[in-house]
Amino acid sequence: ENISNFSLNVTDCTPVEVPEEVFFTVAAAGILENLLVLIAVVRNKNLHLPMYFFICSLAISDMLGSLYKTLENIFIILCKMGYLTRRGDFEKKLDDAMDSMFILSLLGSIFSLLAIAADRYITIFYALRYHNIMTPRRASVILAIIWTFCAGSSIAIALFSYEAATVIPFTILFPLMMFFILCLYVHMFLLARSHAKRIASLPTSTVHQRTNMKGAITLTIFLGVFLCCWAPFVLHILLARFCPHNPYCACYMSIFHVNGTLIMCNAIIDPLIFAFRSPELRSTFKKMFCCAR
Repeated sequence: ENISNFSLNVTDCTPVEVPEEVFFTVAAAGILENLLVLIAVVRNKNLHLPMYFFICSLAISDMLGSLYKTLENIFIILCKMGYLTRRGDFEKKLDDAMDSMFILSLLGSIFSLLAIAADRYITIFYALRYHNIMTPRRASVILAIIWTFCAGSSIAIALFSYEAATVIPFTILFPLMMFFILCLYVHMFLLARSHAKRIASLPTSTVHQRTNMKGAITLTIFLGVFLCCWAPFVLHILLARFCPHNPYCACYMSIFHVNGTLIMCNAIIDPLIFAFRSPELRSTFKKMFCCAR
């Protein structure tokens, strides 16, 4: 609130407001779509594979992001109506809980994308040993470690968000993990290109290679959508922490609600990518809707 008031005094940028109806509609759509993905994977035994376990992890992260923005918007409405205050102890605890949910969603998305990238890497270059390397049990252990770490980190960052020693590692983590995934992509595609030339003479391997590369391309789309939807909001956090009184920073922070809406749009786009790129998942959706009818 203080940053918004100051920005109005030093810039001519008017805060961009997003109607509450848009917030709730986009958030509800994101939650329902990702819930459908989870139900489809649970119901179809053919989808009980490590790759889909990691996709479910990403879907849960998207749901948490939509839920966070929904609860935040509800609390803002309650504050405007006078049912909540901005400085109370109860409100402070609610704010910490929502911050923790936001950080959990962000970290969960990052590490889920990293797990999917590693899974695609193993699928392409260790295809014959993939089922021995990445078993469902091992994938479950990886996800348990990821979410335990994310939950602990989100609580610690939310409680000590005013300490520079806490904020700086969090802000560095986002570009660092994105850079690591990008390097993994470049390495994966370069090796895949040379690998494809070597196995071009094997007719059975060609189809398998195309399938694996299709999975890599799907992951590339996931990463691009994630960057477009989350990067503006993470940049807002950085500017609010390190240059809140700069006129240019304040002008960028005037589109806070737009950046929040982009996070919820990510939760809508990801399930559409799942359905469009996965024939098995698309078939499961059709069976679910036909049974419902």
